Formats: sequence, structure tokens, C-alpha cells
Amino acid sequence: MKKFRMPTAYTILFLLLILVAAATWVIPAGAYQRAGEEEAPVAGTYQTVEQQPQGPGDVILASFQGFYDAADVALFILMVGGFLGVVMRTGAIDAGVSNVIRLLGGKEILLIPVLMILFSLGGTSFGMWEETMAFYPLLIPVFVSAGYDPLVGIAVVLLGSGAGVLASTVNPFATGIASGFAGVSLGDGLMVRLVMLVLFDAIAIWYVMAYAAKVRSHPERSLTAGSSHKFVRPAGGDVPILTFRRKVVLALFAIVFLVMTYAVIPFDEIGVPVPTLGWWFSELSGLFLAGGVMIGLVYGLGEVETVEAFVSGAADLIGVGFIIGISRGITVLMDGGQITDTVLYWGERALEGAGSVAFILLVYLIYIPLSILIPSSSGLATLSVPILAPLGEFAGIGGSLIVTAFQSASGLVNIVTPTAAVVMGGLALGEVPYDRWVRFVWKLILIFFLLTLAFLAVSAIL
Repeated sequence: MKKFRMPTAYTILFLLLILVAAATWVIPAGAYQRAGEEEAPVAGTYQTVEQQPQGPGDVILASFQGFYDAADVALFILMVGGFLGVVMRTGAIDAGVSNVIRLLGGKEILLIPVLMILFSLGGTSFGMWEETMAFYPLLIPVFVSAGYDPLVGIAVVLLGSGAGVLASTVNPFATGIASGFAGVSLGDGLMVRLVMLVLFDAIAIWYVMAYAAKVRSHPERSLTAGSSHKFVRPAGGDVPILTFRRKVVLALFAIVFLVMTYAVIPFDEIGVPVPTLGWWFSELSGLFLAGGVMIGLVYGLGEVETVEAFVSGAADLIGVGFIIGISRGITVLMDGGQITDTVLYWGERALEGAGSVAFILLVYLIYIPLSILIPSSSGLATLSVPILAPLGEFAGIGGSLIVTAFQSASGLVNIVTPTAAVVMGGLALGEVPYDRWVRFVWKLILIFFLLTLAFLAVSAIL
């Protein structure tokens, strides 16, 4: 009997596209009336509309529309790949990683808490999520070289930023937008979210460090044992020397990432008195393109080899760009079949007449499937908070707690859902099958889920 093998990320996403398309034949089409510049739905205005079932042709076209919608992200990924291709051609990364490992002297595990705290701060402050895609191809080889497996590198980035996004304190793209629709300030509920951030981040760090220690001591217990990947621990004699020119490359490399981080933080929206650049994927793509060219010329690769290295690096990440585009097709199908508002309306009906504790727990539970179908936190906030926040007033629940329930569910789901491009893209970059990630993370997801229920219940009572 043949052993079951988990389908690839592409197959999983296409199956989800087919499932969503089938749902448009069963779920009644409907729509809310919209109001304001953001076209937010108005509670109590839902009406059924003519059914718009999506067929096989729509499934195929949804993928292409997803590519169009995600063109900026996909191009950004290709530019990051090209940039890294040039950097890797210089040998600076291998030399730098080997030097760091030598300096740490067997204490490489300390990289885990330091990096996860940094990623969580980015996640909680400005919603660092899609931007983390640039770090996977950088950090996965670092941890493999240190004696761990690709899952450790993926977990450091994904769970670090994920814990921060889950407990978003002043994240303008989740907490900010949701707070605006709920009619509360960004500071309302901040203390609860800060406590959640510290606790969840500490648990995530412990979880990853425990797995990493086990893998290093017993490599055969790695969840990726037996699966092939391109990341191998280099032999000591094959490590490039950290020359002066390679040090310059590493300095330029660090500057590019620092500029990227600074440029995407909305300082004006979080009250920090420094200039806000407001860059997004177009500008960031230009940054990595310019950085790759500059590094190639500074190192002396020449025009031909620099271009060749850049194109080769970009080609390595084409598959990730495909995954991002396909995942966007799920939202395209839901909107085309006009079932998004219907799912929202069912949630509205389920919450009628519930007490305060039951209400907030139901809101959280309703947001979990909604977050799977609508992985964009800003899009989900725009669609749902204008409906659920007014309902909370009848149950004695303030808008800030609705916001906390929304962002917690969205953040939790986005750590594991195959509809999140960052999850599937990060796994593709690490060549880790989706089922291995689920096996690794499900216990942590359960812990986060139960703790969030407790936080919401206690906050509703108080």
C-alpha cells in the first residue's frame, strides 16, 4: 500500500479554489449597503441578490486575477530573490554566517529569542507580515548551518512576527483600521494587548527553542527528516574567507534591510515624531534592485555576472510568486460569487441576544473561519467591524474588545492557514511541506487559542 503524500502547496490552493467555487452554488448570494469612503457595510441592511455561481472557467480566471491583484507583492519577491542571488554569488553570506557561528561558540540558539523579539516588535507595531518574506531565504540557511533544520528558520520569522500581529498593539493596518470602524481610539484596550504580546511572544520563543534543542541533539527527530531540501550544512573547509570586500557587501546588505524596515513603518500613525516615508512594494522592489546592482558592482562581479546572478536569484523565487497569486484567487471567487456578505450576515444573526461573555467568545469564534476566507486583516476589518461593533453595544461589549477579538483571531489563523500567502510562501522558500508545518505548530495554536478565550472572557467580565 502506497504511503499518503501531502500534496504540494499549489495543489492545496487549487483545491481550495474549487471548494470556494462550489460554495458559491450553495451559499445564497447577498450584499450589505455600503457607506463612507471605505464603503464599509451597514449593519441590518443585508439583502439577498441574484445568485452568481462560479464555474470551472471562473476558477482558472480567479488565479489570473489573483496574480494581477498580487503583482506588487510577487514582483517584490522576485526582486528580493535577485538581490539575494547577487549577495550569495559574492560568498559574503556564507562567510558572515560561519563567522557568527564561530563567535557564538555553540550558543547559536540565542539567535532565536533575539530575532523573534525583533520580528514580534515589527508585527505588533506596524503589522510586519508580507515584508518578512525577504528574511526567509536569509535566515533559513543560517539556522541549517548552525545545526538545526529549515523549520526552525521558518518558525523564527513566522511565529515571531505572527505573535506580534496576533497581539497587535498599535498596528495601523489591523488595530488602527478596526478601531476606526469601532469608534474607539487606538489606545483603548492597549493594556490587554500588551500583556498578550509579552505572554504569547514568550511562549512562542520557548516553543521554538525547545524544538530547536531537540533537533540539534537528535537530528532524526526533526519533522523534516527524510525530506530533501537545498539547504545543507557546509563543510568547514568550503567556507569562504570573510575578506574586507565581503565585509563591505554585508554592510550594504544590512543597510538595505534597515532602510526597508524604516521605510514601511507608519511613524505618523503610531505617534513617533520622525519622518514617515510610506514606502510599499513598488518602492521596496526598487530598493532591492538598486541594492543588488550596487553590491555586484562594489564586489567587482561586473555587469554580465551581476545580471546573471540577479536573474538566477529571481528565478529561484518564481514558485513563491505563483503561490501568492493563487492564494489571492480565493477572495476573487468569493467576491465574484457574492457570498462574502452572506457569511458575514450569518455571523450577525448568530450573535443576536447573546450575553456579554458569550457574545465576545462567539465573535472570536466567528472571526476564525472569516479569517481563513479573508486573510487580509485590513480587508476583514473593513468588512466586519462596522457590523459587529454596533451589535456589541447591545451585549454590553465595548468596541475595543471587538477589535481585540478580531485581531487575535486573524493573527492566529494567519499563522497556519493555507490561504495566507506568507505561510505558503515561507514554507515554499524553506522547501517544507505544509503538513510538516501543521504538525509542528498545532500545539502552539491550541495554546494561543485557549489563552485568547481566557483573555476575552475575563475582559468581558471586568
